[in-house]
Amino acid sequence: MDSQKVDMFLMTNAKYFQAKHLNYIRERLQVADDSKWPLLQSADLKDPTTSLIISIFAGSLGIDRFIIGDTGLGVGKLLTCGGLGIWAIVDWFLISDATKAKNMEKLQMFL
Repeated sequence: MDSQKVDMFLMTNAKYFQAKHLNYIRERLQVADDSKWPLLQSADLKDPTTSLIISIFAGSLGIDRFIIGDTGLGVGKLLTCGGLGIWAIVDWFLISDATKAKNMEKLQMFL
């Protein structure tokens, strides 16, 4: 893929991934063919900041986990009221990284 497209993708979407994965993403995008570009542009990447805000306000209901695609954990949080509040508080610190990890999984499906 053209290096200009790769740089544009990384500049606009770097906040959706962990910093340690950015070099790997760059390498994978450079060897990918141009037919994957429309798929990458249409990828539904979740914003870690939005996930954190949702986790703070509705984390005890598991909505944060449902949004990023962790349905099982979302049901667990919903049934236990966020692990009696403890799980909800722990997720305030973990949900951003979990969102970035889910985004990386989605990107790897396209690459």
